[in-house]
Amino acid sequence: MIREAIKIIAENNDLDSLQMACVMEEIMSGKAETPEIVSFLKALSQKGETVKELIAAVKVMRKHAIKINSSREVLLDTCGTGGDARGTFNVSTIVAFVASGSGIAVAKHGNRSVSSRCGSADILEALSIDINMPYKKIEKCLDDIGIAFLFAQNLHPAMKYAMPARREIGKRTIFNLIGPLSNPAQATHQLIGVFDKKWVGIFAEVLLNLGSTHALVVHGKDGLDEITTSDNTDVAESNLKSIKTYEINPQDFGFNKSTLDDLAGGGVADNVKILLEILKGVHNPKRDIVVLNSAAAIYVAGSASSIKEGIKKAEDSIDSGKALKKLELLQEFSKKG
Repeated sequence: MIREAIKIIAENNDLDSLQMACVMEEIMSGKAETPEIVSFLKALSQKGETVKELIAAVKVMRKHAIKINSSREVLLDTCGTGGDARGTFNVSTIVAFVASGSGIAVAKHGNRSVSSRCGSADILEALSIDINMPYKKIEKCLDDIGIAFLFAQNLHPAMKYAMPARREIGKRTIFNLIGPLSNPAQATHQLIGVFDKKWVGIFAEVLLNLGSTHALVVHGKDGLDEITTSDNTDVAESNLKSIKTYEINPQDFGFNKSTLDDLAGGGVADNVKILLEILKGVHNPKRDIVVLNSAAAIYVAGSASSIKEGIKKAEDSIDSGKALKKLELLQEFSKKG
Protein backbone atom coordinates (compact mmCIF):
# COMPACT_ATOMS: atom_id res chain seq x y z
CA MET A 1 0.00 0.00 0.00
CA ILE A 2 2.82 2.43 0.79
CA ARG A 3 4.09 2.40 -2.82
CA GLU A 4 0.60 3.06 -4.12
CA ALA A 5 0.17 5.84 -1.56
CA ILE A 6 3.39 7.52 -2.67
CA LYS A 7 2.09 7.60 -6.25
CA ILE A 8 -1.24 9.07 -5.14
CA ILE A 9 0.44 11.78 -3.09
CA ALA A 10 2.97 12.53 -5.84
CA GLU A 11 0.03 13.50 -8.04
CA ASN A 12 -1.02 15.93 -5.29
CA ASN A 13 -4.01 13.84 -4.26
CA ASP A 14 -5.03 13.18 -0.67
CA LEU A 15 -5.28 9.72 0.85
CA ASP A 16 -8.62 8.55 2.18
CA SER A 17 -8.88 7.26 5.75
CA LEU A 18 -8.47 3.61 4.81
CA GLN A 19 -5.42 4.24 2.63
CA MET A 20 -3.74 6.28 5.36
CA ALA A 21 -4.52 3.68 8.00
CA CYS A 22 -3.09 0.90 5.82
CA VAL A 23 0.16 2.80 5.23
CA MET A 24 0.56 3.63 8.92
CA GLU A 25 -0.12 -0.01 9.82
CA GLU A 26 2.60 -1.12 7.40
CA ILE A 27 5.07 1.36 8.90
CA MET A 28 4.30 0.61 12.54
CA SER A 29 4.31 -3.15 12.12
CA GLY A 30 7.73 -3.13 10.45
CA LYS A 31 6.47 -4.17 7.01
CA ALA A 32 7.61 -1.04 5.16
CA GLU A 33 11.23 -0.51 4.09
CA THR A 34 13.07 2.61 5.24
CA PRO A 35 13.53 4.08 1.71
CA GLU A 36 9.77 3.72 1.16
CA ILE A 37 9.00 5.40 4.47
CA VAL A 38 11.37 8.26 3.60
CA SER A 39 9.66 8.80 0.24
CA PHE A 40 6.21 8.61 1.79
CA LEU A 41 6.94 11.03 4.64
CA LYS A 42 8.62 13.55 2.34
CA ALA A 43 5.81 13.45 -0.20
CA LEU A 44 3.12 13.73 2.46
CA SER A 45 4.81 16.70 4.11
CA GLN A 46 5.25 18.45 0.77
CA LYS A 47 1.58 17.94 -0.10
CA GLY A 48 0.38 18.88 3.37
CA GLU A 49 -1.38 16.55 5.79
CA THR A 50 -5.18 16.71 5.84
CA VAL A 51 -7.58 16.30 8.76
CA LYS A 52 -8.66 12.85 7.50
CA GLU A 53 -5.05 11.71 7.10
CA LEU A 54 -4.12 12.89 10.59
CA ILE A 55 -7.15 11.23 12.21
CA ALA A 56 -6.37 7.90 10.52
CA ALA A 57 -2.69 8.14 11.47
CA VAL A 58 -3.45 8.97 15.10
CA LYS A 59 -5.80 6.01 15.41
CA VAL A 60 -3.06 3.63 14.27
CA MET A 61 -0.48 5.34 16.51
CA ARG A 62 -2.79 4.96 19.51
CA LYS A 63 -3.49 1.33 18.65
CA HIS A 64 0.23 0.49 18.75
CA ALA A 65 0.97 2.42 21.94
CA ILE A 66 1.36 0.75 25.33
CA LYS A 67 -1.90 1.74 27.05
CA ILE A 68 -1.82 3.52 30.39
CA ASN A 69 -5.05 2.87 32.30
CA SER A 70 -6.31 5.19 35.03
CA SER A 71 -9.32 5.40 37.32
CA ARG A 72 -9.34 9.19 36.86
CA GLU A 73 -12.31 10.43 34.84
CA VAL A 74 -10.55 13.63 33.81
CA LEU A 75 -7.02 13.33 32.46
CA LEU A 76 -5.18 16.42 31.24
CA ASP A 77 -2.17 16.57 28.92
CA THR A 78 -0.13 19.71 28.21
CA CYS A 79 2.12 18.21 25.52
CA GLY A 80 2.63 20.38 22.44
CA THR A 81 4.41 19.89 19.14
CA GLY A 82 7.55 21.77 20.17
CA GLY A 83 9.84 22.90 17.42
CA ASP A 84 8.99 26.60 17.47
CA ALA A 85 12.75 27.36 17.44
CA ARG A 86 12.31 30.39 19.68
CA GLY A 87 14.62 29.19 22.47
CA THR A 88 12.10 29.70 25.27
CA PHE A 89 12.10 27.70 28.48
CA ASN A 90 9.95 24.58 28.78
CA VAL A 91 6.59 26.06 29.77
CA SER A 92 4.38 22.99 29.36
CA THR A 93 6.29 20.88 31.91
CA ILE A 94 5.86 23.50 34.63
CA VAL A 95 2.22 23.96 33.65
CA ALA A 96 1.70 20.23 34.27
CA PHE A 97 2.75 20.62 37.92
CA VAL A 98 0.69 23.78 38.42
CA ALA A 99 -2.42 22.17 36.96
CA SER A 100 -1.88 19.04 39.06
CA GLY A 101 -1.39 21.21 42.15
CA SER A 102 -4.83 22.66 41.52
CA GLY A 103 -6.35 19.18 41.77
CA ILE A 104 -6.34 17.96 38.15
CA ALA A 105 -4.88 14.58 37.19
CA VAL A 106 -2.16 15.16 34.59
CA ALA A 107 -0.83 12.50 32.23
CA LYS A 108 2.13 14.47 30.87
CA HIS A 109 3.15 12.99 27.55
CA GLY A 110 6.62 14.02 26.37
CA ASN A 111 10.00 13.17 24.99
CA ARG A 112 13.61 14.24 24.96
CA SER A 113 14.63 17.37 23.12
CA VAL A 114 14.50 16.99 19.36
CA SER A 115 15.94 20.44 18.66
CA SER A 116 17.89 23.07 20.59
CA ARG A 117 15.09 23.20 23.12
CA CYS A 118 15.06 21.16 26.30
CA GLY A 119 12.51 18.35 26.31
CA SER A 120 10.32 17.47 29.27
CA ALA A 121 12.08 14.12 29.65
CA ASP A 122 15.46 15.87 29.97
CA ILE A 123 14.19 18.21 32.68
CA LEU A 124 12.40 15.57 34.74
CA GLU A 125 15.37 13.22 34.57
CA ALA A 126 17.60 16.03 35.87
CA LEU A 127 15.14 16.44 38.75
CA SER A 128 15.74 12.78 39.77
CA ILE A 129 12.43 11.56 38.38
CA ASP A 130 12.47 8.10 36.84
CA ILE A 131 11.27 8.67 33.27
CA ASN A 132 11.58 4.94 32.55
CA MET A 133 8.97 3.66 34.98
CA PRO A 134 7.26 0.45 33.84
CA TYR A 135 3.72 1.07 32.68
CA LYS A 136 2.08 -0.47 35.77
CA LYS A 137 4.03 1.90 37.99
CA ILE A 138 3.02 4.83 35.77
CA GLU A 139 -0.62 3.84 36.24
CA LYS A 140 -0.21 3.70 40.02
CA CYS A 141 1.67 7.01 40.00
CA LEU A 142 -1.11 8.69 38.05
CA ASP A 143 -3.86 7.35 40.31
CA ASP A 144 -2.02 7.80 43.62
CA ILE A 145 -0.49 11.27 43.27
CA GLY A 146 -2.37 12.77 40.34
CA ILE A 147 0.54 13.29 37.94
CA ALA A 148 2.74 10.99 35.89
CA PHE A 149 5.19 11.33 33.04
CA LEU A 150 4.51 9.28 29.94
CA PHE A 151 7.83 8.94 28.12
CA ALA A 152 6.91 8.72 24.44
CA GLN A 153 10.07 6.81 23.55
CA ASN A 154 9.08 3.95 25.86
CA LEU A 155 5.35 3.90 25.31
CA HIS A 156 5.37 3.99 21.51
CA PRO A 157 7.66 1.02 20.76
CA ALA A 158 6.39 0.68 17.17
CA MET A 159 8.00 4.04 16.41
CA LYS A 160 11.33 2.21 16.17
CA TYR A 161 10.38 1.21 12.63
CA ALA A 162 10.00 4.84 11.55
CA MET A 163 13.06 6.22 13.37
CA PRO A 164 15.70 5.48 10.68
CA ALA A 165 13.58 7.31 8.10
CA ARG A 166 12.93 10.24 10.42
CA ARG A 167 16.66 10.55 11.15
CA GLU A 168 17.48 10.45 7.45
CA ILE A 169 14.94 13.18 6.66
CA GLY A 170 16.03 15.35 9.60
CA LYS A 171 12.96 17.57 9.33
CA ARG A 172 9.44 17.58 10.70
CA THR A 173 7.13 14.86 9.42
CA ILE A 174 3.63 13.73 10.24
CA PHE A 175 5.02 12.01 13.34
CA ASN A 176 5.82 15.40 14.88
CA LEU A 177 2.16 16.28 14.44
CA ILE A 178 0.52 13.11 15.67
CA GLY A 179 2.75 12.64 18.72
CA PRO A 180 0.87 15.13 20.95
CA LEU A 181 -2.42 13.65 19.71
CA SER A 182 -1.46 10.11 20.78
CA ASN A 183 -1.35 10.21 24.58
CA PRO A 184 -1.04 6.58 25.81
CA ALA A 185 -3.39 7.35 28.73
CA GLN A 186 -6.07 8.59 26.33
CA ALA A 187 -6.10 12.07 27.86
CA THR A 188 -9.62 13.47 27.84
CA HIS A 189 -8.61 17.13 28.00
CA GLN A 190 -5.66 18.82 26.29
CA LEU A 191 -3.82 22.11 25.98
CA ILE A 192 -1.75 21.76 22.81
CA GLY A 193 0.68 24.35 21.49
CA VAL A 194 1.53 24.08 17.79
CA PHE A 195 4.56 25.48 15.94
CA ASP A 196 2.59 27.01 13.06
CA LYS A 197 -0.73 28.85 12.91
CA LYS A 198 -1.98 26.66 10.07
CA TRP A 199 -2.29 23.70 12.46
CA VAL A 200 -4.46 25.48 15.06
CA GLY A 201 -7.81 24.83 13.37
CA ILE A 202 -6.74 21.50 11.88
CA PHE A 203 -5.69 20.08 15.26
CA ALA A 204 -8.96 21.23 16.82
CA GLU A 205 -10.91 19.44 14.09
CA VAL A 206 -8.83 16.28 14.53
CA LEU A 207 -9.43 16.29 18.29
CA LEU A 208 -13.15 16.90 17.81
CA ASN A 209 -13.37 13.88 15.51
CA LEU A 210 -11.33 11.74 17.89
CA GLY A 211 -13.77 12.43 20.72
CA SER A 212 -11.67 14.71 22.92
CA THR A 213 -13.86 16.15 25.69
CA HIS A 214 -12.30 19.62 25.69
CA ALA A 215 -9.16 20.98 24.06
CA LEU A 216 -7.42 24.25 23.37
CA VAL A 217 -5.01 24.41 20.45
CA VAL A 218 -2.82 27.50 20.58
CA HIS A 219 -0.13 29.35 18.64
CA GLY A 220 1.39 32.68 19.63
CA LYS A 221 1.62 35.36 16.97
CA ASP A 222 5.28 35.71 18.01
CA GLY A 223 5.80 32.10 16.88
CA LEU A 224 5.59 30.37 20.27
CA ASP A 225 3.82 27.04 20.63
CA GLU A 226 2.30 28.37 23.85
CA ILE A 227 -0.18 31.03 24.89
CA THR A 228 2.37 33.81 24.77
CA THR A 229 2.74 36.97 26.83
CA SER A 230 4.74 38.87 24.20
CA ASP A 231 1.88 39.09 21.69
CA ASN A 232 -1.64 37.81 21.06
CA THR A 233 -2.33 34.09 20.66
CA ASP A 234 -4.51 32.32 18.10
CA VAL A 235 -6.79 29.75 19.74
CA ALA A 236 -9.12 27.03 18.50
CA GLU A 237 -11.28 25.60 21.26
CA SER A 238 -12.82 22.19 20.67
CA ASN A 239 -15.40 20.41 22.78
CA LEU A 240 -17.54 17.39 21.99
CA LYS A 241 -19.90 19.40 19.81
CA SER A 242 -18.15 22.31 18.13
CA ILE A 243 -15.06 24.43 17.53
CA LYS A 244 -14.70 28.15 18.13
CA THR A 245 -11.73 30.34 17.32
CA TYR A 246 -10.55 33.53 18.99
CA GLU A 247 -7.47 35.42 20.16
CA ILE A 248 -6.05 35.79 23.65
CA ASN A 249 -4.48 39.11 24.59
CA PRO A 250 -2.41 38.64 27.77
CA GLN A 251 -2.93 42.28 28.74
CA ASP A 252 -6.68 41.62 28.97
CA PHE A 253 -5.85 39.34 31.90
CA GLY A 254 -3.62 41.86 33.64
CA PHE A 255 -0.24 40.58 32.46
CA ASN A 256 2.46 42.97 31.35
CA LYS A 257 3.70 42.44 27.81
CA SER A 258 6.96 40.48 27.81
CA THR A 259 9.71 40.07 25.25
CA LEU A 260 11.01 36.78 23.91
CA ASP A 261 14.26 37.51 25.75
CA ASP A 262 12.25 37.51 29.00
CA LEU A 263 11.17 33.95 28.21
CA ALA A 264 14.55 32.56 27.16
CA GLY A 265 15.45 29.08 28.34
CA GLY A 266 18.73 27.39 27.57
CA GLY A 267 20.06 23.97 28.48
CA VAL A 268 18.74 21.41 30.92
CA ALA A 269 20.29 23.08 33.99
CA ASP A 270 18.79 26.43 33.00
CA ASN A 271 15.33 24.92 32.59
CA VAL A 272 15.55 23.09 35.91
CA LYS A 273 16.52 26.34 37.65
CA ILE A 274 13.62 28.19 36.03
CA LEU A 275 11.15 25.45 36.99
CA LEU A 276 12.22 25.45 40.64
CA GLU A 277 12.20 29.25 40.87
CA ILE A 278 8.66 29.46 39.52
CA LEU A 279 7.33 26.64 41.71
CA LYS A 280 8.95 28.31 44.73
CA GLY A 281 7.07 31.53 44.04
CA VAL A 282 9.46 33.85 42.21
CA HIS A 283 7.58 36.63 40.39
CA ASN A 284 8.87 37.49 36.91
CA PRO A 285 7.74 37.34 33.25
CA LYS A 286 8.45 33.60 33.17
CA ARG A 287 5.96 33.08 35.97
CA ASP A 288 3.40 35.14 34.05
CA ILE A 289 3.45 32.90 30.98
CA VAL A 290 3.27 29.80 33.19
CA VAL A 291 0.28 31.20 35.09
CA LEU A 292 -1.54 32.13 31.88
CA ASN A 293 -0.99 28.71 30.29
CA SER A 294 -1.83 26.94 33.56
CA ALA A 295 -5.04 28.96 33.76
CA ALA A 296 -5.97 27.76 30.27
CA ALA A 297 -5.15 24.17 31.23
CA ILE A 298 -7.26 24.42 34.39
CA TYR A 299 -10.10 25.88 32.36
CA VAL A 300 -9.89 23.23 29.64
CA ALA A 301 -9.93 20.49 32.30
CA GLY A 302 -13.19 21.87 33.66
CA SER A 303 -11.85 23.10 36.99
CA ALA A 304 -12.55 26.75 36.16
CA SER A 305 -15.41 28.35 34.26
CA SER A 306 -13.04 30.68 32.40
CA ILE A 307 -9.35 31.40 31.91
CA LYS A 308 -9.76 34.39 34.22
CA GLU A 309 -10.98 32.14 37.02
CA GLY A 310 -8.22 29.69 36.13
CA ILE A 311 -5.60 32.39 36.79
CA LYS A 312 -6.62 32.58 40.45
CA LYS A 313 -6.40 28.80 40.79
CA ALA A 314 -3.02 28.69 39.05
CA GLU A 315 -1.61 31.38 41.32
CA ASP A 316 -2.94 29.56 44.38
CA SER A 317 -1.41 26.28 43.20
CA ILE A 318 2.01 27.95 43.06
CA ASP A 319 1.78 30.28 46.07
CA SER A 320 0.33 27.61 48.38
CA GLY A 321 3.20 25.27 47.53
CA LYS A 322 0.83 22.64 46.09
CA ALA A 323 2.50 22.64 42.66
CA LEU A 324 5.94 22.18 44.24
CA LYS A 325 4.52 19.41 46.43
CA LYS A 326 3.43 17.53 43.29
CA LEU A 327 7.01 17.65 42.05
CA GLU A 328 8.27 16.34 45.40
CA LEU A 329 5.68 13.54 45.41
CA LEU A 330 6.74 12.53 41.92
CA GLN A 331 10.39 12.51 43.00
CA GLU A 332 9.53 10.36 46.06
CA PHE A 333 7.40 7.97 44.00
CA SER A 334 10.30 7.51 41.55
CA LYS A 335 12.47 6.12 44.33
CA LYS A 336 9.97 3.41 45.28
CA GLY A 337 10.57 -0.07 44.00
